Amino acid sequence: MRGVVGRTRLGELERVVMDQLWAFEGPATVRQVHDALSRTRDIAYTTVMTVLDRLARKGSAEQLRDGRAYRYRPAVSREELTAELMHQALDTVDGSDRTLALLRFVDSATPDDAEALRAALAELEQRRADDGDTQP
Repeated sequence: MRGVVGRTRLGELERVVMDQLWAFEGPATVRQVHDALSRTRDIAYTTVMTVLDRLARKGSAEQLRDGRAYRYRPAVSREELTAELMHQALDTVDGSDRTLALLRFVDSATPDDAEALRAALAELEQRRADDGDTQP
């Protein structure tokens, strides 16, 4: 699933806009996204338009022609985007540094996060066993 989004990390405003796109039930116009965001922050329509265009160029959102305007929808799920961001962070180190980074991450996990990691690893091992995949 690697490479599902652009190689560039999302900025804070891009993440906020993506959160809003995920909240909509279908593709949304710039106006709809702007109206939703402007309930909680002072933001210009043109800023929202620029951010949506940037997200489309990065591959995080899809830009769909609707007459003379565009509608936008997420191109990836929240989970896919989060996983890609985690991979990007890990890709900055290798070897023992990678292992140390993973250990530091796990050591700082809450008990609930640690349990979720154990469950995810167990599920992955089961899927690989079911598929006959022997790769770690």
